[in-house]
Formats: sequence, C-alpha cells, structure tokens
Amino acid sequence: MPFQRIDSEKLSHSVVRQIEELVLRGILRPGERLPSERELSERLGVSRPSLREAISELQDRGLLTTRAGAGIYVAEVLGSAFSPALIQLFAAHDEAVFDYLAFRRDLEGLAAARAALSATRTDLKVINRLFEKMEAAHGKRNPADEADLDAQFHLAIIEASHNVIMLHMMRSMFDLLQEGVFYNRSIMFRQRNTRDILLEHHRAINQAIQARDPDAARAAIEVHLDFVRDALSQEKKVERNESIAQLRYAHEEER
Repeated sequence: MPFQRIDSEKLSHSVVRQIEELVLRGILRPGERLPSERELSERLGVSRPSLREAISELQDRGLLTTRAGAGIYVAEVLGSAFSPALIQLFAAHDEAVFDYLAFRRDLEGLAAARAALSATRTDLKVINRLFEKMEAAHGKRNPADEADLDAQFHLAIIEASHNVIMLHMMRSMFDLLQEGVFYNRSIMFRQRNTRDILLEHHRAINQAIQARDPDAARAAIEVHLDFVRDALSQEKKVERNESIAQLRYAHEEER
C-alpha cells in the first residue's frame, strides 16, 4: 500500500520554516538583528537547543549571520543582487540613471495596480499613514526625511502588491538608490516648486490605491516617475552648462 508513516516535525524545522517565511515576506529585513536567544526561544515556545539547531541551519543556508559580540542578524542577501563592479558601473554612467527610472516606472506601475486590487485593509492603512508622515515632513523642509519617507512609501506599495519576487528585487533597487548609486534625491529639491509637485504626485498615488482603482494607480506612478526623469534630465543639463560656463570664465581670467 502507498502509505508512509507520518512523523511529527522536529521543533527546529518549525522554527526554520517560520523564520524563512518572515524573510521571504520581507517582514524580517536584511541587516535586522534578531532578539536574544532567550527572548526568541520564549517567543517561539521552543527550547534553546531546538532554537540553536534552527539558527545553525539558517546560517548554513546563508539567511542568517553571526556578528561577534553583537548577535544574530538577517544576512545582507540582497547585496548580492548587484556585484560591486556593476554598482560602480551604474554610478559612473548617466544612462543607468534613466534606465533605472524606466525600470521603476514599469514595475512600480504594475505594483501599484496590483496593490489597488490586492492590498489588505492594514496595507492601505500603512500606505496612508506614510503619506500622512510625508505631509508632516513637507512642512519641515528636511530633504533627508522627505527622501526616506518617499522610499518607505513606494516600498509599502510594493509590499501591498503581495509579490515576494518583486518585493525583494525592488528593495535591493531602493537600497542602491538610498546609497546614492543612481542619483542623489536632494538634487530634486533644487528646482522651484518641485517639493510641492512631488507631494501632490504621492497624494494622487495614495488616493488611487485607497480607492482601489488600478488604472488610476498605475497612471499616477507613471506621471510621478516621468516627472522625476524630466527633472533630473534638466538638472544634468544645468550642471553641464555650468561646467562649460566655468571653463569660459577661467579662460577669460587667464587672458
């Protein structure tokens, strides 16, 4: 008969599967520190030996890593999405900036449409709460805070699409953006009225997702990223013109 004995799952295997799920869903993030062994064993309701066995297996798989004297962390697995040589190549060529924006436009438009249809009530609350924080930060005129909230807002939309492949891929892309590999967001605020326009773009994106209108959500993302592309293009043109003007000025001073 085609039946096999059913064995109860080892507790360590259950721990492994739970932590794997949290990493997969993006709840535990790369670089995040896990609670202490005592606290984690209490939260999971397992013995320390079972927990240690699970941690060891996850370390062998490369999902967790130990830092001497600092504890257990989720491994920076997303860093391997781009090699150091490729990151340097991105940073050295303007073409990569505009290809990056085109890539985001396509994928984030899809993510926003999916979020409008698939987001849970809690997802919608998170997105709306982040937009409210963006509104509050807008009045304080702190480009660093606004840039950070901007990234959180867009990632919350991707999370609300409930596609784990898209989530991890785009999170790695935003990590590079925050490191200034593609462009420094602070230059976006140099242009007059840009801050107000960007806030209104995010308002439109939020409203479309809250209304569960996938077409409007995708269109709002496209309008936003087209504007970012055009603003960056204009800024780079100004920088080139200024560089030429400085050469002319230096030459005149030497005559």
